[in-house]
Amino acid sequence: MSDPYQVVRDFEAALCDYTGAPYAVAVNSCSMALLLAVAWHLQLRRAFYLAPLHAATRGMADVRLDIEIPKRTYVSVPMSIIHAGGRPTFRDEAWLGAYQLKPLPVWDSARWLTGGHYQMVMERLASAAGQFVCVSFHASKILGDTQGGAILHDDAEADAWLRRARFDGRTEGVAPKDDEFTQIGWHCYMSPDVAARLRLKLHSLPTFNAPLPNDPYPDLSTMEIFR
Repeated sequence: MSDPYQVVRDFEAALCDYTGAPYAVAVNSCSMALLLAVAWHLQLRRAFYLAPLHAATRGMADVRLDIEIPKRTYVSVPMSIIHAGGRPTFRDEAWLGAYQLKPLPVWDSARWLTGGHYQMVMERLASAAGQFVCVSFHASKILGDTQGGAILHDDAEADAWLRRARFDGRTEGVAPKDDEFTQIGWHCYMSPDVAARLRLKLHSLPTFNAPLPNDPYPDLSTMEIFR
């Protein structure tokens, strides 16, 4: 195979067709999808609030790093927020399928994937654009394998940033010796073999899938590590 990562791009295209998302960026887990999506939005906020504007606005940068999630969810979610440079806070919410990482337009949808999924999130928000929906391909999920996740979104600028971010800051298809490194990245791209299996499974996935029931999550707001 001359370009094994074309398999990943083919899976991303199939995922866009299935979910209705304009863009899909495949990574190695939903936790990393959340980390990258949060990191993208936080670096945009920092760029705005830390710009050479009036000094009174500079103190707002740290205030806006608080990211609120349900207190009962998977433990990697607040960890991803911290790794991305945010600070998790918690709320009471009886969620099913997906929830928002407020105030960011980022959604944890690890437990739900269905046909037209991206449009369904848009409808829930009265057609609000600019949402980043993170899904999981863990073995226990609706479309499952050994690992995997993806960011479904509609932002062309973010798409270019996310593709470098997932691949050590590299340009896809360019050897490291020939590349120019302009951003910090993470080592979390999806392996071609995983993408190939997921594309095959996606082909036979039903058009509609109900959200998976939640696991018995602990109350993360009581844990000292997140205070």
